[in-house]
Parts: sequence; C-alpha cells; structure tokens
Amino acid sequence: MKFQLNTTTDFTESDLVILPVFKSDDDLKFTSVWTKELKAFFGELKLTKGFKASAGETVLFNSIEGHNLLALGLGDKKSFKAETLRREMAKLTTAYQSKATSLTLNIDALKTGGADATVNAIVEGMELAAYKFDKYLSNKSKATLKKVSLDTKEKGAALKKLQAVVDQTLIVTESIAVARDFVNSPPNDLHSESYSKAVKKDVAKIKGVTFKAHGKKELQKMGAGLFLSVNAGSAFDPQMVHLTYTPKKVTKKTKHIALVGKGLTFDTGGYSLKPGGSMVNMKFDMAGSSTMYAAFRAAALLELPVKVTCVLGMTDNAVNEHATMPDSIVTGRSGKTVEILNTDAEGRLVLADCLDYTCDLKPDAIIDAATLTGACLVAVGSETAAVLGNDDKLIGSLLKSAKKTDEYMWQLPIIPEFHEDMKSNIADLKNIGGSRFGGTAKAAAFLENFIKDDISWAHLDIAGIGDSQGHLPYCPKKGASGLVIRTLVDYLRNA
Repeated sequence: MKFQLNTTTDFTESDLVILPVFKSDDDLKFTSVWTKELKAFFGELKLTKGFKASAGETVLFNSIEGHNLLALGLGDKKSFKAETLRREMAKLTTAYQSKATSLTLNIDALKTGGADATVNAIVEGMELAAYKFDKYLSNKSKATLKKVSLDTKEKGAALKKLQAVVDQTLIVTESIAVARDFVNSPPNDLHSESYSKAVKKDVAKIKGVTFKAHGKKELQKMGAGLFLSVNAGSAFDPQMVHLTYTPKKVTKKTKHIALVGKGLTFDTGGYSLKPGGSMVNMKFDMAGSSTMYAAFRAAALLELPVKVTCVLGMTDNAVNEHATMPDSIVTGRSGKTVEILNTDAEGRLVLADCLDYTCDLKPDAIIDAATLTGACLVAVGSETAAVLGNDDKLIGSLLKSAKKTDEYMWQLPIIPEFHEDMKSNIADLKNIGGSRFGGTAKAAAFLENFIKDDISWAHLDIAGIGDSQGHLPYCPKKGASGLVIRTLVDYLRNA
C-alpha cells in the first residue's frame, strides 16, 4: 500500500473516508474530523440508533454530497492506546482490502501518544494485516486497496518528520513480511542450501552488509561437531550464515550486537522421531533464524548507528543411515562434549556451535532466538515469548522494547540447579534434563555453557509465538506471525 500524507482541514476524497468516534459513558464523543452538519446528519439516520462506538463497531453510510463514510467506534478514549489503534487498523484493512481501492484516515482524530506513535501504529496495523502468502495458490485473490491518505493539520518540518516515520515503519513491516515468507515456505523448497542462497540474494541490495556462509567442510574444519551431528541425516549441506552490518560512522562508542537464530528448516525429531501429528508444521522450526534475519535486515535498511552481526544455523533434522543415534557423544566447537540422549532436542546443538562461533567475534551482547521448547508454551502460554540470560540489564532492555512495541515477553530464571541437571555422568553435558519440568530454562542453561568471555547474552524462546497468532488481527490466523521482530528493532535503535 501507498501511504500519502496530506495537510488539510477537510478530508481527502477516496473510496471510503474513516470517521473515528469514541464513547464517553453512554454518549458518543465525535472526533475533530466530524463537522457540525455531519454529526447532525449522522444522528438522524435510522441505522445509527444502536451505535455505541464500542471498539470495532462500524456504521457505513453516505453523505449528502455522495461520499462513502465509515463511522469507526474506538471505545473509551481513556483506554485508547497504540495497540488499540494498531488492532483496529488491522481489522479495517482485512474488511476492506478487497472492497476499496483507497481509504482516508485523519491522524489528528486518531492521535495516541503523539503523531509519530499514531502514524507508526496505523501503518503497522494495516501493512501487517495486508500480508498474504499465496505463492503456491493456483488462483490468487488480489487485494484492491492500494492507497491510504493520512490527513493532518501538520505541515512543513512536522510533516517531513511524519513521512520519515511512514518510511521507517514500512521498512520494518517489509522485513517482517520477508520473515513470514521464509517461515511459511515448505521444506521441499526451503532447505538449508536454498535458504542460504535466498538470504544472500536479499542482502545483496543492502548497503553496508557483508555475507558469508560456512558449509560442511568449513564446519568440519572449525570442529562444529554438534551442528554437524544434527545435519548428519540430511540430504543438504548445513549452512552457518554470517552476516555483518557496519554503519557509515563507527566510533569507540559504537555498540556491536550479535543476533543468532535457529534455522531448522524441518525437524522430524531424528531417530527420536516425532509422532505424525507433532511433525506437521515443523517447517516453522526455522522461525528463530527468520526473526533474527528480519531484525538484522531492518537495522541495515534503517541505517541504525549500531554494528550488527547475524549468525544463522541452517539445516534440517532428518533420518537416514548416517543420522546421529541417541546415546551418541559428540564434541562441539568449544571442545565440550555432549551426550545426545534425545535427537529431537536438536536446536540447542546447532545453537551451541553458533553461539561459540559468535563469541569469538567479541560483540557487546548476543541475543539468540529459537522455537526451542514445547515447555515454553506450558510455562508462558502460546501468546508470550520467554526471555532468559546472564545479564539482567540486557534482559531489562528487551522487556522495555517489548512493552514499547506492545509485544508479550516474560523472563524465566536460570538457576544453578538447572545447570547441574544438564551435566552428564559420561560427558561434559547432556542435551536434555533429568525430568520434564522446567524444560525451557534447562535448555537455556545448556546454551549458557557456550557463552564465553563474560559476554552479555539473552535467549528468546519463541516456540509459542512463532506462528498462528490469530488472536492478533494483524497476524495471519495460521502461519508465521513475525512477532518480536519489532521488539528487536526497537532494542537495536536504542542499543
């Protein structure tokens, strides 16, 4: 969609003009976009008699001049926030993206937390809701909504500032769409080799970014045995993709943040084979890598003043005569040995070697993301991301960004007993704990063994929120969500 800012005291003509209405007790609270005559006309219409302006309530009507108008209820003004606006804009887009070619919205009438935040929420809600994954459909339904006019009293420098907000928000939503496309792609098309090539092609057009990929030979040379053990049954070479974005100006104060992502393009469970029902949708097991890539991509396109490294561990977890068997003991890049008791706890093995590799780059902080544990859904539900790590300040910054962007994130503990439980009697570590309790935190405790040099580290378990977040109107009912990308971009903005 194209978002056009217009300085006007009236409204820009379009297929449909949105007129926001709040409610105050039992009365309607009309916003500034409503003229005295329009309010009177609206009040005389029979179809408006039951209109209470509850959030999401609408009345479609025509003005005397022939304009198509939509009274949009937004609920109580006191509880109206950016997330309310984001959700209502998403609902509006879903309802009219195939019924209208253009819409008009008034920024001043929708203001929440300032014009910048208002514009950001409008564009996010509409763009994220407009996303479709129809690559494999024979008959594609085309959206007709192409233009959104954003009317405002602002002009001059203030209008330019709002245009910058529009442009920057579109970069983030586009990057989220890229991540969603990767996650939604089927494993027969998106495997480790094709995934690596797709990322290489995408970053080729971004300034300040370098790309390199370590294949099987390079991983063998660096001793990444844990990563290779997961890939052992695959028909495709593993890929450790290493991306670097360097800003134009680098000083001693420039922070270096590393993003690490689990990229399991499909997970059968290996010899610890998943039941058939649990194996469906395991193409989503690379959502951690797509999340980190999207955040990295957005940071580079936004030209943020922070150096960002992105390391993505790409493979599938398949079964053949070469696949790793349970009870195997494997040595990782760090030199630590791991007893692999369950080949379905594979993501942490890939991440272990990726984290060890990333530590050698000496970043100021490392953040990893993975659809790592089903236990995460038990701990914090399917709507919340879990965050764990070794630095409360880093975790606090991520939680602050999550709150600012209206995304759900909750901290879980890593206690000494969890570290103890991940020790093996016959190797340095084992890849699963001794009981099914605390699985998310024990997986994080395992990963912490591969963080060295006292580097600040945070782990995001996105097993619950990586896909199918239909309770949010700006997420598809099924398929990739793209959640926590906005959180990570906000964190990088302020790093």
